[in-house]
Amino acid sequence: MAHYSARDLVDRKETMQRLFDTHTHLNATAFKGQEDQIIQQAHDQGVGYFAVVGFDRETIERSLALSERYDEVISVIGWHPTEAYCYNGEVERWIEQQLEHPKVKMYGEIGLDYHWDTSTKAEQWRVFRRQIAIAKEHNLPITIHNRDATDDVYQILKEEGIPDAGGIMHSFGEGVDDAKRFLDLGMHLSFSGVLTFKKTEEVRQAAAIVPDHRLLIETDAPYLAPEPMRGKQNQPAYVRYVAERLAQVRQMSYADLAALTTQNAFELFRWKGEQS
Repeated sequence: MAHYSARDLVDRKETMQRLFDTHTHLNATAFKGQEDQIIQQAHDQGVGYFAVVGFDRETIERSLALSERYDEVISVIGWHPTEAYCYNGEVERWIEQQLEHPKVKMYGEIGLDYHWDTSTKAEQWRVFRRQIAIAKEHNLPITIHNRDATDDVYQILKEEGIPDAGGIMHSFGEGVDDAKRFLDLGMHLSFSGVLTFKKTEEVRQAAAIVPDHRLLIETDAPYLAPEPMRGKQNQPAYVRYVAERLAQVRQMSYADLAALTTQNAFELFRWKGEQS
């Protein structure tokens, strides 16, 4: 059993209560040149850690650069389903090379997107299955993009099986029945600003039934700004509003919700949360 001094226990409690934005696009063009300011604003709101998601060559390169620049940033890299049409052997080899970077802690975002028509369903299915296999080969958890494709995403995950390292349904936006289906597969559910919208009661109902150890929060910044910031450009600082609403939904204190979701993120990413 580990033994901690009183100071160690205080430091650990303070670390756990820093929020972890488990899916943000700090590498987006909208934030270029403002990263120091955006991160400081997040720190001022109690946000301590950031998983920056890259989904094509440019955003992957920016994610890796940010993870090298900031101790509190880790990288999540993969190939987005809307880009499936240009996924090939060269892209795959390049991505696998980037997976060797020590700050890459998850594979994604991968999945299916039937809203945009840049890639066919057949292309998306092939690339989704292939990337699940790569994540397994590299012992990485996966983060899933699902837009208007819930049944097919579920079926592919069920057929392929999620990696032993686990995975996240990013920006979960469905109800209780779908929450149970993905939880049964072994997935974590991550809640974004969608949880706070007035017309998403089914999402709040789903958030209420997620087991403690499968619960995460995110912004998906610069998209999906939560209430009361809806209509503005989202940023990692606003994950605080998601955490506050989620704590209300689950009838727990904000401090406990912060500690729970941050600990879950550390464990899933297999990262200690180093911060300068």
